[in-house]
Amino acid sequence: MLGLMMDDQLTITSLMDHAKSNYGDSEIVSITHDYDRFRYTFADCFARVGQLANAMKKLGAKQGDMLGTLAWNDHRHMEVYYAASCSGNICHTINPRLFPEQLSYIIGHAQDKWIFVDPMFVPLLESLGDSIANVAGFIVMCGEQTMPETSLNNALCYEELLATESSEYDWPELDENTACSLCYTSGTTGNPKGVLYSHRALVLQCYASCLGGSMSLNNQDTVLPIVPMFHVNAWNVPYSASLAGFNLVLPGSKMGDGETLQMLIEEEHVTYSAGVPTVWLSLLNYLRETGKRIESLKAVVVGGSACPLSTMEEFENEHGVYCHTGWGMTETAPMGTYNSLKRAREDYSDQEFSAIRLKAGRPIFGVKIKIVDDQDNDLPWDGVAFGALKIRGPWVVKNYFKNDTQLLDDKGWFDTGDVATIDPDGYMAITDRTKDVIKSGGEWISSIDLENCAMGHPDVLEAGVIGIAHPKWDERPLLVVVKTNGSNVAAQEILDYMDGKIAKWWMPNDVAFVDELPHTATGKVYKVGLREQFKDFSFSSD
Repeated sequence: MLGLMMDDQLTITSLMDHAKSNYGDSEIVSITHDYDRFRYTFADCFARVGQLANAMKKLGAKQGDMLGTLAWNDHRHMEVYYAASCSGNICHTINPRLFPEQLSYIIGHAQDKWIFVDPMFVPLLESLGDSIANVAGFIVMCGEQTMPETSLNNALCYEELLATESSEYDWPELDENTACSLCYTSGTTGNPKGVLYSHRALVLQCYASCLGGSMSLNNQDTVLPIVPMFHVNAWNVPYSASLAGFNLVLPGSKMGDGETLQMLIEEEHVTYSAGVPTVWLSLLNYLRETGKRIESLKAVVVGGSACPLSTMEEFENEHGVYCHTGWGMTETAPMGTYNSLKRAREDYSDQEFSAIRLKAGRPIFGVKIKIVDDQDNDLPWDGVAFGALKIRGPWVVKNYFKNDTQLLDDKGWFDTGDVATIDPDGYMAITDRTKDVIKSGGEWISSIDLENCAMGHPDVLEAGVIGIAHPKWDERPLLVVVKTNGSNVAAQEILDYMDGKIAKWWMPNDVAFVDELPHTATGKVYKVGLREQFKDFSFSSD
């Protein structure tokens, strides 16, 4: 027997309608190339979304067409998010940090019909030449006065397109399983792979991310998503804003600038923010140098890569900001776990509290996780056993776009490629990527734990750990360090600092200093590049 309830569809359009009806006066503030601070309401935003949908219809965009974006976190990009998805098109966010060959590949693979581009990225698209000749045209996200000269075929001005259009649009009734957005992985091997999200998947994740025990966002918040809108939909914050009604502050191209971030937080009274560790290091460095404050900020979430405990403690002890960690991936749209305390703070000793904070958190509702051994046997949640991390849920990928490779096992689980432990309270900790784990003398060493430990040293700006071949132990860890500006720290000083904080047999055999570490397009340390850089390295002694 089936239930006797309505079957209204969970769509991005339903989020937009909810925001228009209930949160029309909530604000969106953004920095763009042509505005130091552009400010308008949700009602203003969605009126322009209707204008854009009408303009795209006149340009021949049909349901199912791919509309690419090469843009920063700003109000125009948000308008494209909604106009594309709600009209039945697919918003394909393109990461400008990818290599040119990868950009050409994904634009062709996705078959983008139109591309919305920030003026800053026009030269980047021009450099791709004939490799993107199949794109029908390009819409430069600017006004008439700032429209650049360009060799791009059929380049149109965004504001001119909207100027003559009505804000009224007959939005189609969409099935909730209709595709709404596309994001490609920044994979370290082979071509990037496309993850095609449905309306249902993203709406459900918005529900989950606003729950207590997760990001707990509500209409009293002002949220600054520093994670790029071209990276897994800025962790869905632009969509969650419509569900919860919070004010939204978008930093444009200034997302890595500590001075701008501090100014936005203080002047716009930001209460919550989201970003990768390098962003927080930049902000904290600016606060340290200037003595300026971020009084309104109450919490941040850190994802993308592991966050050093020293960063969390500086946020809390110096600025009263609680630092949550989270874990996810492009294939999980992206949130899988979120670190919030299961019990009251006073129930933990200082040592227990620090250990808990470093973990990636517990699964949010809708997600199931498990760890398995090499024979695919389930491993216990005891905080000791570690194995391959698998996940399933309504916003987890089941196939890559235009790729028939079977991703799920025979029980419907997706192998994340991560190695993890899960403790009895459900806190998951990533110990490594499967391909990055160091096997020494038959035992595994976590490169992530070593990196976290090293980055607690005040003279270590960034750290990466890789395995180097060893005649006796198969592999031993090499710690590669970028020093803070002006530091003369020696290798032995860093190893002495790590002594007692990690297992003795985990201790790196050597430390190498570099000016910078290679990174992926999403800001993670690029271990493939690091291994290539040190392929001829050998340890001087056992």
